[in-house]
Amino acid sequence: MLNKKQIGLVLDTMGGMFPDAHCELNHSNPFELVIAVSLSAQCTDALVNKVTKSLFEKYKKPEDYLAVSLEELQNDIRSIGLFRNKAKNIQKLCNMLLEEYGGVVPKDRLSLMKLPGVGRKTANVVMSVAYGIPAIAVDTHVERVSKRLGICRWKDSVLEVEETLMKKVPEELWSQTHHRLIFFGRYHCKAQRPQCEICPLLDICREGHKRMKGSKK
Repeated sequence: MLNKKQIGLVLDTMGGMFPDAHCELNHSNPFELVIAVSLSAQCTDALVNKVTKSLFEKYKKPEDYLAVSLEELQNDIRSIGLFRNKAKNIQKLCNMLLEEYGGVVPKDRLSLMKLPGVGRKTANVVMSVAYGIPAIAVDTHVERVSKRLGICRWKDSVLEVEETLMKKVPEELWSQTHHRLIFFGRYHCKAQRPQCEICPLLDICREGHKRMKGSKK
């Protein structure tokens, strides 16, 4: 397991590799962000951005999503996986926003997680990106990279990965850490073909050592 100093060096290295690491889901306000993140489950950000380009032109506020039939909304997001269920959740989410939150996306995690289709990861993204509240959202990239590098244990749950990162990284760096881990996992330490042979973190990466030894046999 990496100590705090090693993790600091890891994150600095990732920052040098990806100085512009940021949320790649296109949005212009917290409401659009919560819709985009809800759509991104088991789907790439690139595909979500293709869909939301026209979606956000048609739907500006919660009332707009409720003014159409479920079938029409489903058709608008049909190219996204699980579109039927996501359309249902979006309309339920919009209804709850209007009934319980005055049409405004809440800032705290518990309130966000009450919204249909919004889990802890989505809530953390909205808190961090939309409202600047320190949070670490653990998606597949964050989990994979954290375990490969030895920041966390292989057996850790998603929540345990989040809690470990929160303990080992200063709070003011949580949001930055989230984006750096995602970019590193998305563009360098990929699930199927991580670029171990050119990785600047190979010396301290337990997974990298295993893979490089295996490639020499």
